[in-house]
Amino acid sequence: MISIRPARLDDVPLLKTLIYEFAEFEREGHLVEITEEDLRRDGFGERPKFRSLIVEWDALPAGYALFFPVYSTWEGRSALFLEDLYVRSEFRGKGIGKAVLAHLAMIARAEGCFGMKWEVLEWNQPAIEFYHSVGAVLNADRRVLLFKDEAFERMAEDRAPRAERA
Repeated sequence: MISIRPARLDDVPLLKTLIYEFAEFEREGHLVEITEEDLRRDGFGERPKFRSLIVEWDALPAGYALFFPVYSTWEGRSALFLEDLYVRSEFRGKGIGKAVLAHLAMIARAEGCFGMKWEVLEWNQPAIEFYHSVGAVLNADRRVLLFKDEAFERMAEDRAPRAERA
C-alpha cells in the first residue's frame, strides 16, 4: 500500500539518504554535497526554498520527490519544477512513480500552476519512456545550462558590466 505525505523536519536524515541514493543511481554520487543542515535550513526554515514528499510502501521508505515553483514570463504564472523524483529499486514497477506525478499534478493545479517541468538524463531510457507514457513531452529544442564554480565567480566579480550592486 502506497502512502505519499509531505516531508517533516524529522525526515531530514531519510531525505538526505534518499538524495544520495538517487545521485548514485544517476552516476553522480561524487557531486553531492548537501548536508542535513542544508535540508533543514532550505526546506524547513523560515523561508523554504523547496518542498518535498516522502513516499512509503507498506510503511517502508520507498522514495521521495523534491519540488518548487518556477515562474514563466510567457505563461504569466508558475509551473511546479520537479527537481527530484526517486523510487528505490525494490519498489519500482508498483505504480509509485505515476502516483507521485499524479499527487504533484494535483498540488500544482490547486496552486494555479500551468503545469510541471523537470529534467531527465539522456541515458535514462526507462524514465523517458515512462514520462512519455503519462503524456510528458521532451522539449528537444532546449538545452539546460549550468553556470557555477570559477566561471560563475569570475562573472559575478569581474566580467559583468559595472552595475549598481544592491
